[in-house]
Amino acid sequence: MDLEYGPEYDVFRKQVRAFIEAHSHLAPPSADRAGRPSCKAVEWQKLLIEHGYAARTVPQEYGGYGAEPDILQSRIIAEEFAQARVPGGLANQGISMFVPTLLELGTEEQKRRWIEPTLKGDIVWCQGYSEPGAGSDLANLKTSAHIENGEFVINGQKIWTSTAKQADMIFCLVRTEPDAPKHGGISYLIFSMDTPGIEVRPLKTMTGHAEFNETFFTDVRVPMHQIVGQRGQGWFVANATLGHERGMLGDPDALENRLQALIALMQEEHLGLGRAIDNPVLRDRVVALQAEVAAMKYNGMRILSNSLRGEPGGMAKLIVKLQSCELAHQISALAIDAMGELGILYHHSPREREGGAWQWNYMFQLGLIIGGGTAQIQKNIIAERGLEMPREPNPAKTSNVGPKASDMASQKQGAN
Repeated sequence: MDLEYGPEYDVFRKQVRAFIEAHSHLAPPSADRAGRPSCKAVEWQKLLIEHGYAARTVPQEYGGYGAEPDILQSRIIAEEFAQARVPGGLANQGISMFVPTLLELGTEEQKRRWIEPTLKGDIVWCQGYSEPGAGSDLANLKTSAHIENGEFVINGQKIWTSTAKQADMIFCLVRTEPDAPKHGGISYLIFSMDTPGIEVRPLKTMTGHAEFNETFFTDVRVPMHQIVGQRGQGWFVANATLGHERGMLGDPDALENRLQALIALMQEEHLGLGRAIDNPVLRDRVVALQAEVAAMKYNGMRILSNSLRGEPGGMAKLIVKLQSCELAHQISALAIDAMGELGILYHHSPREREGGAWQWNYMFQLGLIIGGGTAQIQKNIIAERGLEMPREPNPAKTSNVGPKASDMASQKQGAN
């Protein structure tokens, strides 16, 4: 079996390496790329787009590089950036979820208005999906809008709204057709987070930071043209976005970056008299993680191949979010174990490593196993859609089946 990419791709790999060698000093720290990216991260993103290392296949008229899709070139870019431990392009809800949704379902005016500034990091988006009473059952959302003087007037609440505090814009699911079936009465609206009537309350997590927020809408007025798709078709649009969200959370390139950082850490940290990488138990664990990351990388190439052929992703696509989020958490867990007693340090301890990033990732990634569709929901999706297993039946209401509990208790007492 010949696993070489071929002479053409060898030349491309040399070009990527030359870019990294010439420009890596301009790359921002990873922390500068989260939430609202720093000025340095925005400039790095624009440089990557200019050379085709970010937004590679997005058409030029929308601010991308405009290259033809090439799976092996994309793979080489990811490999070289990971090997050099240099951050790639920005990945956030706007770039990784909203932009591909607009490319697929947006109007021409929406594409030209929103895609380029989003790709370049000038506009930050948040996602208004989950609600306190409608998490896993997203279609049961209660946030609603009625029409008044040619505008949607929104009232309701969202929760777990990542980056809402930093965001300029929101893409939001709102019930606009109250008499329609629950999947059919939803619309996908986009509007500014500066719109009057929006209140954002941060939610501090076990990381010690407020990565999520509660978002409240009180008579928020949105022009009727600020909708993706048609009224009542929001569920269809939302599912397109959810597919891109699972891809973002399960990004195999991000896994490879984390694995390379883990290996570097284990080569530097000492446990007892030797390096962590020389500990046979820890070394076995990292080898097992290497195999799983490699499997996810090639699974990602399979998904890209299917996409280019216009074929559904099938089981390969369904496992991505579940497997990748759990794998990312395992990588951080091994990093903490490799640091020994220093692994428990956190929050600016003088001896903490890498600013406590591994400890933060360990706790945050545990949340990602729940966020974006819990592991249990993902397993149901795999079982029902991938393996074609029957749906689990809904338990019957007690009041509709059999005798009442009080009657049963009386019968039992009489029998005794």
